[in-house]
Amino acid sequence: MITLEHVYWLSGLMMAGVAIVNWRDRTSPRRFNNTAFWGVYGVTFLAGSHLPDLANGLLVIAMVLVASIRGLGQGKHEGDTRAEREASAQRWGNKLFIPALAIPLITVLGTVIFKRITFQGTAMVDLKQVTVISLAIATLVALATGMIMLRPPLLAPIREARRLLDAVGWAAVLPQMLAALGALFAIAGVGNVVSGLAQRWIPLNSPFAVVTTYAIGMAAFTMIMGNAFAAFPVMTAGIGLPLIVQKFGGDATIMAAIGMLSGFCGTLMTPMAANFNIVPTALLELPDENAVIKVQIPTALMLLGANILLMNFLVFRR
Repeated sequence: MITLEHVYWLSGLMMAGVAIVNWRDRTSPRRFNNTAFWGVYGVTFLAGSHLPDLANGLLVIAMVLVASIRGLGQGKHEGDTRAEREASAQRWGNKLFIPALAIPLITVLGTVIFKRITFQGTAMVDLKQVTVISLAIATLVALATGMIMLRPPLLAPIREARRLLDAVGWAAVLPQMLAALGALFAIAGVGNVVSGLAQRWIPLNSPFAVVTTYAIGMAAFTMIMGNAFAAFPVMTAGIGLPLIVQKFGGDATIMAAIGMLSGFCGTLMTPMAANFNIVPTALLELPDENAVIKVQIPTALMLLGANILLMNFLVFRR
């Protein structure tokens, strides 16, 4: 059976490869920092499931120390010149989108098909993680497709991964860390505190008021945390489940789906989502580091309003 552990191994091998490429680049001013940071990150994927919680915590602290001392940086990147890239783009045209579009297509197909495939009575993949596993398989297929189409050097994928991670830096780790922080908040009972504050200061006597509070809370908490996955367990435990589902009889599946979309509206409006909103401005060398956020705010607010109306209309229909 293919499990989430196998996906962790793939991620760990990629991080290990990035660390090795950084180590071999003697021209990089942050050679040792980059190598240590991505190497330790790779260890958390490769062995984290088999290490005690204390050891994993120490590894995370080590990553923070490495990123804090002199920071991470970019080294010399081997690859095609700009002219060569433009010539390749003109040659392939829209066919370049084939590997990228293969990822969502195969992920959706895998999510549906893998649930039905069994081997000697055992499911081929872990049904609890079928979507994530399908995404990993789709990524491998897209990589193979790109390699066959473009025929780059064999080490090009890991070198390009190193180039991208060097550009993004520590922000690449934010989604995983913030999601873990959200789980810790849920265990610590932060959701109950949020629920108490909301019920004390907001009149939650109608389904619409509860839905509005939940959706806006998801967006606001996401703006604070920088990640909707961190906001979801807190807001759902504090408001979603006890009020929308249990008190007013709402559908938990619809609530969760639209609630996450509401959280993503917050992602569009916060610099805390650095890998989405700050890194692109750096890569594009924009003069205003908040330029991406300013453009996204109107869309985010309209989507949030639409999500509130959709949830109110759909979540109570049974």
